[in-house]
Amino acid sequence: MIKPASFWESQHPKIVIDEPLRGAARVDVAIIGGGFTGLSAAREIKLSEPALSVSVFEAQYVGYGASGRNGGFNMTLFGLEPEITILRWGQQRTQEAQHYMIRAVEYVRELIEQYDLDSAYEHTGIVRVAYSSAQVKRLKNSMELFQKLGLGANYQFQPSRQIRQSIHSPRFQAGIFEKNSGIINPFKHVQELKRIAKNAGASIYERTPILKIEKSSNSIKLQTPDGIVTCNRLIIATNAWSNTVRGLPRIRSRQAPVWTSQVVTQKLSEQQWDDIGWSQRQSVEDNRQLIHYFRRTRCGRLTMGGGNVAFPNKNTMESMNTVKIWKDLHGHIKWLFPSLKDIQIEHRWGGPVSVNLDMTPEIGFIGDQRIIYSAGCIGHGVSLTQLNGRTIADLVLENQTELTDFWIVNRKALAWPPGWVGDGIVRAISTGLKLWDALEERELQEKPDI
Repeated sequence: MIKPASFWESQHPKIVIDEPLRGAARVDVAIIGGGFTGLSAAREIKLSEPALSVSVFEAQYVGYGASGRNGGFNMTLFGLEPEITILRWGQQRTQEAQHYMIRAVEYVRELIEQYDLDSAYEHTGIVRVAYSSAQVKRLKNSMELFQKLGLGANYQFQPSRQIRQSIHSPRFQAGIFEKNSGIINPFKHVQELKRIAKNAGASIYERTPILKIEKSSNSIKLQTPDGIVTCNRLIIATNAWSNTVRGLPRIRSRQAPVWTSQVVTQKLSEQQWDDIGWSQRQSVEDNRQLIHYFRRTRCGRLTMGGGNVAFPNKNTMESMNTVKIWKDLHGHIKWLFPSLKDIQIEHRWGGPVSVNLDMTPEIGFIGDQRIIYSAGCIGHGVSLTQLNGRTIADLVLENQTELTDFWIVNRKALAWPPGWVGDGIVRAISTGLKLWDALEERELQEKPDI
């Protein structure tokens, strides 16, 4: 079991965990995974077709996985940078992907407003920052690409003087501000998604891992520790945990889990916040390949995640290499904000994100159209996974919509090679990204070991 819990969960200690499944159950639609994807799909199916029975099966409890552990960025980034997407897929598909993500951000924002969700949402925008001249050059290229894609109105290039007026870090050489972005408390939000999915009529079983999947021509059977589920349609919404699904070998080849880490500081004093600025409360990502993402919390702390990644044991999903990464994150905070050189870290955690071989999100079918999966959010899944839930609901209901026509649906995706070959590819990619960052940051005279 992955420990410790996220900071977000530690601020929400009185959660109610629903009973596990005991005995036999028959449902129209079964969903494995009680995160953003699974809960969104469950609610959307029930709202569209109330007569259908829908059940969600979560191996631990809602919020235990990435949906309760992430940085809480409701943002438009699709997979990796748009420059990567355009190289792999071309301009038309990159433009479609960006419009899908813009829609995804609005989907989350409108959902919070419509249901008055207690998600601690702030629509404050995001700024991507550069530390070196090479990173500034890439930022300018990104701005040109956004203009080329017809998205320039959503972005504003900020030279060093402008961005430092907003956030007082001597390390920021330039930035791109995007207004169409927000931040949430992800654990509170996923608990709210659970609530409204149940209100829509979905059944949710926690502490109910799926041990085996058996498919026949007439039905699909799921074995749990204390019961059997028979269903007509199955949604596998496990993302980074997909390699733990037994009975469908293909699902385990769709992606690889990669571990990312986060820290949260002690509460900052008013004077410390005055020294930093940051009154607009925008979230921040840097323009590195192994990015850092950071933001203010509502309780007056600074949280940072990202940097170097680790590789969990695929059976236990545990990672033992996070202590140094936590230390590096602490060092990066002090490097960015010298006035915080004595700041202490009060909470540390991490968890796996879903990375597929071509670094592009995907929704697809396993065997036939009765089984649907989603994978490959690359750590940018807050908005993406929730709109994917709506898309998957349309697929389950066999409704052809603008969402189901999006090109990531049932695309020809690359499979991870099995065993040591696939593990080697993950490590090679990570090493390459580290070298890229080191090359771009070689001009920096003072920097922590990141």
